[in-house]
Parts: sequence; structure tokens; C-alpha cells
Amino acid sequence: MTYVVTENCIACKYTDCVEVCPVDCFYEGENALVIHPDECIDCGVCEPECPADAIRPDTEPGMDQWVEFNRKYAELWPVIVTKKDPLPEAEERDGEDGKMEKYFSEAPGEGG
Repeated sequence: MTYVVTENCIACKYTDCVEVCPVDCFYEGENALVIHPDECIDCGVCEPECPADAIRPDTEPGMDQWVEFNRKYAELWPVIVTKKDPLPEAEERDGEDGKMEKYFSEAPGEGG
């Protein structure tokens, strides 16, 4: 099992989760985070830290696509270990449908 970041992180990018991760397996894009599924130790401490409820275990139905999404971008984006401010529109975008099509950026974040 692993944990993955799902669509609700897009355009919010809360980073509360990165500070509690014991293995530093979060990676930062311009407007989202991902978890490297091969580095995650399945401890689950990040899941309750996410204000947007965007972190889910891969054992839930429909998570296969998110495992691959997280793996792909974890290989491209820099690691993030320090909490940062969420995106300015985070509260407004939290829970919005269709965020992948509307907002997702493949560009890397700054990391750090």
C-alpha cells in the first residue's frame, strides 16, 4: 500500500503534509504536490494533515490512475520538505470538480 495525492490538491497545494512525512517523499509542482509511491512507507501520518482531504490510500477504488500520476510527477518535480503558504485561491478551489482539466500545470515547483 501507498498513499497518493489526488485531484483536490490541484490549485490548492496545502503543504501541511510535507512536514510530517518521515521519509521526505513529497514532490512539488507549480500548483500541486505528489507522493512518490515507491518511497512512501505507508505510515499514513500525512493523510489527516491535508486540509483539502486530497491524500488517499491506494487501496481505495479508482486510485490506480493516481498512483501512476504521482509516480510520473515525482520523477520530474523537486522534493519538498518545508511547509509553505497554500496557493492564494486554495479556499475557493477546495472541493471544486474538474480541477485536472481546468488548472493542472506540469511545471515543477521550487521544492525546498
